[in-house]
Amino acid sequence: MIRITMFSSADKVAGQGVGSAYVELLQLLENYHSSTLLVSINRYTKTQISHYHTIDPIFFISTFFKHHFGRRIGYVHFLPSTLKGSLQLPRWVTGLFYWYVIAFYKRMDQLVVVNPSYITELMKYGIPEETITYIPNFVSKKDFYSLEPHQLNQIKTSLGLKENKFIVFGAGQVQERKGVMDFIKLAEAMPDIQFIWAGGFSFGKLTDGYEKLKREMEHPPKNLLFTGIVGRKEMLHYYNIADVFLLPSYDELFPMCILEAFSCGTPVVLRDLALYLPVLAGYYLPAADREAMQGEIERLASDPAYYQAALQKATAGNQAYSEESLAQIWGDFYQQQEKKNVQR
Repeated sequence: MIRITMFSSADKVAGQGVGSAYVELLQLLENYHSSTLLVSINRYTKTQISHYHTIDPIFFISTFFKHHFGRRIGYVHFLPSTLKGSLQLPRWVTGLFYWYVIAFYKRMDQLVVVNPSYITELMKYGIPEETITYIPNFVSKKDFYSLEPHQLNQIKTSLGLKENKFIVFGAGQVQERKGVMDFIKLAEAMPDIQFIWAGGFSFGKLTDGYEKLKREMEHPPKNLLFTGIVGRKEMLHYYNIADVFLLPSYDELFPMCILEAFSCGTPVVLRDLALYLPVLAGYYLPAADREAMQGEIERLASDPAYYQAALQKATAGNQAYSEESLAQIWGDFYQQQEKKNVQR
């Protein structure tokens, strides 16, 4: 049995995808590999593999005691380029933080990226390609699945929504990078459609654009509901009552919310970003800008055949990132890492 210690504080800050990915992986290993992998969380006892999900300073210190913490695996959920537009910090603090992010990654024996396009980005920082592995995100059907029609009506009633209202749902931290302002302007331009955004200021006043976005959240259009940060069960409800999931982000890696929407059988519209192509091409409707997003929403709301085609794309996306296939990939990955540990 291989001893693995997970180091993470991702679940301490609500409403971020890193936490969702962390929870999903823990559940997967428990469900599929409990007989071969012994997993501990944030314990500083001797282990064979240390898997770092977040870059806490105390975790950084532990990387200097390799004889005790074994092979070091780093999960790359962000890079300096993807943090721009997320936090509002003094320039010198930002520069120091960006340096620290890369310094942490360079302490790893192996990195795991959720999007292959970031292999090249990491190599620009001098990290060897052979030390980077691509493993995509996934979600569990136990947590995200399609509900029955009568359940959807009950949820809509509890939220004060009309049963026949076309609903556009978005999710993520409320920040400039997520394209929340475009989401608000779309709601203003489409008063007959209900818009819902789940998420809030996970990092409070440090959030980039905090004051402006806070004002917008306090005085939204009548057809836009900001739910604040909600739990996974509530997210399941919102994905299901939505007719379409819209993520207008300007920069991402591989958002968990997209896979959660797929798993609930909800068509997806995304900003047309090149970084989505390696992992999601063919599974969503791309839109170059806010006007294009509006066009996609209007067509989905009025053209049943087009809607069905979009739904089939989402279904294919869900099948491509099944929990079963990722269970095999993660199991093989840990076995390979332990072999490299022994060979040293």
